[in-house]
Amino acid sequence: MISMDIFESDLKKNSLRNSYVFFGIDEFIIKEGIDSLVHKSIDENFKELNLIRLDGNNIKIENVINACETLPFMSEKKVVEIYRANFLREKVDKESLKLFEEINSYLDNLPPYCILILYYLAEDDREKPSKKLNKIDKKTCVVKADKLKGDKLYKKVQSMFEIQGKSIEKSQIKFFCENVDNNMSIISSEIDKLINYTEGREIKKEDIIAMLPYKSNNDIFNLVDFLSQKRPEKAISILNELIFRGEEMLAILSMIERQFKLLFNIKAGMENHKDKVTLARELNLNPFICEKLMSQSKKFSLKQLKKCMELCLNTERNIKTSTIDKKTEIEMLIISTALC
Repeated sequence: MISMDIFESDLKKNSLRNSYVFFGIDEFIIKEGIDSLVHKSIDENFKELNLIRLDGNNIKIENVINACETLPFMSEKKVVEIYRANFLREKVDKESLKLFEEINSYLDNLPPYCILILYYLAEDDREKPSKKLNKIDKKTCVVKADKLKGDKLYKKVQSMFEIQGKSIEKSQIKFFCENVDNNMSIISSEIDKLINYTEGREIKKEDIIAMLPYKSNNDIFNLVDFLSQKRPEKAISILNELIFRGEEMLAILSMIERQFKLLFNIKAGMENHKDKVTLARELNLNPFICEKLMSQSKKFSLKQLKKCMELCLNTERNIKTSTIDKKTEIEMLIISTALC
């Protein structure tokens, strides 16, 4: 198992493997790594013909073999990506376990012209790689994509500003990172908003404060609170307000999912007799915010919170893999979670 740093170093050296498995909590970082690998392996002019993406929640081994063994078109390599490969998780059903074993065996016969990529997301920061990854690591390259922290995060955020032609002082970058969720999808959305807000001038601390997403976080807290009260119409009203203020649909979904994850972790901690100080430290929360979340978590059972997280993941998958209207999909999520 290697880190993203080693993976990126290998890419620069053109040292490519026949297959990769990515694991981590931040899908943005994983997808960026996969995009870099695809860019390194395939001519952009023939990308559509030599890149096949499969939904890991809805495949059979025959789909994987057919995709991998079709010859590349006008290229030395082709890439097959299996996203949301949840059959790699620790606890799965018999069908998913069978698929894992079949893919593990197939890795011995993978054609030399094909690069097979799989990835799945951790449910929270504390989830460890499954035993399946240790087993498959003998045949493939497992890449653990940890969240960026400290200087690595600051440099990444600075580069994201620079890519869009916007300069920002290091002190402002640090302030920005300290006040935004460490989730690259949310960070990317907040950078876009900040650049649009300061078009034609330098970014100042006052601009960051004005555009901080804390208002949205409060709204998400209230939205989830209405769900606990079985009042989806009120939650949808907050959703409409967020959209009106310019929040991206996937960013809203990410915040809702994060809220349920926090509530689940807090609820589980409380049932293990952990106090506010311990929970705030373990979850890296302000004690006041932790206290509010502890109060809100009492309105749900662990089973309800787990179901709500599953609904969020299903909604995200539907949005990213179909042409369905994003707003409608999130409205359906709100109704479904209110009925949990």
